[in-house]
Amino acid sequence: MHRIALAVLLATATPLAADDYGTLNPDELTWGRMLENAERGETDMMTCASGYMLTKSGKHGAARRLFERCAAAGYTGAMTWMSQLDNNGLGAEYNPDASAAWDRKAADAGDPVGQFNHGLNLMRGHGIGRDEAAGRAMVDRAADAGLDIALRLQRADYNLDEVTPDADNWRYAPGF
Repeated sequence: MHRIALAVLLATATPLAADDYGTLNPDELTWGRMLENAERGETDMMTCASGYMLTKSGKHGAARRLFERCAAAGYTGAMTWMSQLDNNGLGAEYNPDASAAWDRKAADAGDPVGQFNHGLNLMRGHGIGRDEAAGRAMVDRAADAGLDIALRLQRADYNLDEVTPDADNWRYAPGF
């Protein structure tokens, strides 16, 4: 009896085609649905947050499409994720200039993570002209907002090795 009830439940839970009255039992909380939402311009917090799972599952192209729409809608977390994707060549070519631009956009919007990342980029000259004083000031803004990693960097007298593994030094070395 339970098997029959389960079969009926599963059969009725399947989304039906849209008609004049909409779609019965639409997919909810699936990656496909989140991407469809973003493509329709529906960029709510749940939709934008799903990009994290897309990224972590290796679906970088899909995450990029979702984050681009969410960033355009003003979600600063999506901007910092776009930076991460560009800085690591995920879903597109490695692009430190685009990565730095995303961090700057998030920083300009008041996001502490964006401020911290933008500060690091300025201090390193990674994807943007090097300006150590402006970079420290940006890290200070993030620290003033209570961002733990920014506070840690301040306590370490802005020693970048404190917040970045030395295995990444090759990436941040001057390109000349």
